[in-house]
Amino acid sequence: MSRRGRVLGSVAGAVGLAAAGTAVGLLRRQQSISRRAGRDIPFGSLRSEPVTVVADDGVPLHVEVDEVDEVDRREGAGVTVVFVHGFCLNLDCWHFQRAAYRNLVRTVYYDQRSHGRSGRSDRAHSTIDQLGRDLLAVLDAVVPEGPVVLVGHSMGGMSVVALVEQHPDLVGDRVVGFGLISTTAGGLDPSRLLLPLLPARLSGPVARRAVRSLHRRHRMIDSARRLGQVVATVATDRFAFGDRVPAAYVAFVDQMLSATPFEVVADFFPHFSGLDKFDHVERMGEVPTSIISGTEDRITSVGHSRKLHSRIPGSRLLECEGAGHMVLLERHDLVNAELDQLITAATTGARNR
Repeated sequence: MSRRGRVLGSVAGAVGLAAAGTAVGLLRRQQSISRRAGRDIPFGSLRSEPVTVVADDGVPLHVEVDEVDEVDRREGAGVTVVFVHGFCLNLDCWHFQRAAYRNLVRTVYYDQRSHGRSGRSDRAHSTIDQLGRDLLAVLDAVVPEGPVVLVGHSMGGMSVVALVEQHPDLVGDRVVGFGLISTTAGGLDPSRLLLPLLPARLSGPVARRAVRSLHRRHRMIDSARRLGQVVATVATDRFAFGDRVPAAYVAFVDQMLSATPFEVVADFFPHFSGLDKFDHVERMGEVPTSIISGTEDRITSVGHSRKLHSRIPGSRLLECEGAGHMVLLERHDLVNAELDQLITAATTGARNR
């Protein structure tokens, strides 16, 4: 492992399982290209034919599936990896993972409700529990059979945990692996989520007043964000990343954040402080689970990942030294290598069931 990342625990002995399985051979091919995959592809340009999945309350969800040919699908034991993005982002945030796994593993990406190209939710259904139900709707629609690995970043990881709480029977049956990136199951200070989203003029006491009256002020905040684009970009750099990254990374994340209306932020905001699902994550230890975090994450600090690791038996924790909340971009090579091992372990376990 590079000096920039250290691993604790094991994903059900992922490396030891690897002797001759065809899934391992598949992922070894992936490892040879993962360090460079996606670097020459413009952000936001990876696409597949969209599918609309309707949530249980009628909200349309934008879903994209990257298929593989039948031979590769058989070699991969039919596994599908579903990626669930974080708060105020969209499916494009998985750029480097999508580039690395395209044509190697069947993968699913979708925009969570009120984000990206998906439909807007009403306030009553803008909850973490609803996001868990949305994830189930996506699985039922585009992965009705075969083993699934769920990978969630930030709020996407919370969506995954909500699904486990609601349907623990899926673990080990349909869901054969979990990847939890820069996320938590509770104890989050929600004000941290606002830091990259508020313009500088709304800092300090004004920010606190804005938090107390988010819906009433959302149009004013959107206007201020548009007027203060340069300042907003600086905030994105500071709070999304830990180390220096290419300017294109900062602009890409800032574009996703800026495209999310502040009313959506206000709708979801109250539900982060009350999140408390650590009692439900132990079940995830029945299958290979990888937990990934940057040590300089200012949104969901590495302590949250360490707590998840302590509560999920047999899980593996990758701490990426110096990386921030957007570790999936900032340390995409390390993240992809860890996901390689997760998918290998999960696929091998699925074959043996």
